Amino acid sequence: MATNNMQIFILIAILFVCNFSEAKKTKIVHVEFYMHDIVGGPNPSAVRVAGQSSNITGLNPITSMYGSVFVMDNALTSTPSLNSTLMGRAQGIYVMASQHNEFSLLMTLTYHFIQGSYNGSSFSVVGRNPVMNETREMPIVGGTGVFRMARGYCLAKTYSMDQMDAVVGYNVTIFHY
Repeated sequence: MATNNMQIFILIAILFVCNFSEAKKTKIVHVEFYMHDIVGGPNPSAVRVAGQSSNITGLNPITSMYGSVFVMDNALTSTPSLNSTLMGRAQGIYVMASQHNEFSLLMTLTYHFIQGSYNGSSFSVVGRNPVMNETREMPIVGGTGVFRMARGYCLAKTYSMDQMDAVVGYNVTIFHY
């Protein structure tokens, strides 16, 4: 009798695992867009909210920004042109995180989409961004909407840079349920 109960239990467990794994198939999404980080001019999309005074003379301009904190609300567009289709916004914080002779940020950002099949959905990135590297990889640590439970990575490449203003191309791979 105990053997029959054990066989029934194993059969139920196998059916449960099969049904559960079928419902939880991972989906892969690839998204490309451009982020416009505008620090200068009359309408900046990123502003410094903390850090050292920027008029310290005689210091390396990169390392003298160490500890500066910026809050951003950057446009995400379909092409490098700011006038192209607005796909969403990147909102969050980045910090000048290196004391050494490199331009490195610690980024905590949410990329929120406002149209198309991803309308109302977002994914979040937390990680190091060594800005002067040609290609930077940053981790996706979560998401909402169609990106709920997201994991993945962003590959970022600077498309253009004018002093502190930058247009950055993103090639994103997201794994989600």
